[in-house]
Amino acid sequence: MIAYLKGKLVYKDPSHAIIEVNGMGYQVNISLNTFAEIKDKEDIRLSTYFHVREDAQILFGFATEAEKQMFQYLISVNGVGPTTALVVLSFLPPEELKAAIIREDAPALQAVKGIGGKTAQRLILELKDKLKKDSLEEMPGNTGLVRNTVRHEALSALVTLGIAKPAAEKSVDAVLKKSGNTISLEELVKQALKNA
Repeated sequence: MIAYLKGKLVYKDPSHAIIEVNGMGYQVNISLNTFAEIKDKEDIRLSTYFHVREDAQILFGFATEAEKQMFQYLISVNGVGPTTALVVLSFLPPEELKAAIIREDAPALQAVKGIGGKTAQRLILELKDKLKKDSLEEMPGNTGLVRNTVRHEALSALVTLGIAKPAAEKSVDAVLKKSGNTISLEELVKQALKNA
């Protein structure tokens, strides 16, 4: 998987950019928010998401990790594909989108082209609790943010190792509750594996 690209921005428009990395040009689909962030830059770094379909391999790029994370949340919802997620992020920056989902603001979501009433309700239903949980973990200063990052990395590791995501979340949350914010990533993964 391609986690990020760092190189020279050789072409940009509101829908995609081409980044030259060691003599190779990568075409990356971007949101309007990312376009606004990179339009005046020459050397850039974009976090990426590599999407593989039967008929195409597409690279999506994000100026911030928050936007990439929100993109991943969006595509986890049934009926929301990568292109729709990018359109949503073009209309609503990650923090505004998160706030709209948490406060169940369906009209704000429906203002996005391609998002109807059913999809807006599905986004709220499936993402509200996850986003609330993330917001709570980020609140108490840096310790919450560090805990959230460690939790996210531990979940990724466990899912990569073949543990089902619900079981991994339950196990990681149990270990974090018992140990607080003092546990290292490696220890968290080891203990979560024992409990999973």
